[in-house]
Amino acid sequence: MRDETEFWETIDSTRAAADGDPEDHADLLTERLLQFDPDAVLEFARYFESRYNRAYRWDLWGAAAVLLGEADSDAFDYFRCWLIGQGREIFEGALHDPDALADLLDDFDEEVDGDGEDLGYAADEAYEQLTGSETPDLGIPPQAAEPEGMPVDFDDEALAERYPRLWERFGS
Repeated sequence: MRDETEFWETIDSTRAAADGDPEDHADLLTERLLQFDPDAVLEFARYFESRYNRAYRWDLWGAAAVLLGEADSDAFDYFRCWLIGQGREIFEGALHDPDALADLLDDFDEEVDGDGEDLGYAADEAYEQLTGSETPDLGIPPQAAEPEGMPVDFDDEALAERYPRLWERFGS
């Protein structure tokens, strides 16, 4: 894994090959990572984990609640993995303005989309298959104790007001 561009290219190519299915995406990502050496897999894991931590924000959690109908802490964790899996443009766009997900997403099926839990384990699985060992500490700062920003009111009315475009398109 030479750089961030290669990280996103790996995410994008495996998502395209999976035709948007998050479980297939995770399987294909693991297969792709198995073609790398263990150090490159660890570098991929660092890129993934640092983006996962960057997305630990209240405003993004509110957007996840609109898309998913509700979002407990586990659902939000899996949503952040899924969001990374959507690629750089959607990920960065959502971090810039979570309400912009209304424009960035072609569609959203809460039965299939929004849960990228398996994507979050792809690098760990590949590393373990390559080395027979668990992934070591990645040496990056841990996730903050609390999400960044101001807490969000998860009441439907408050979500509709805070995320008007997202609510209009995907709200319950």
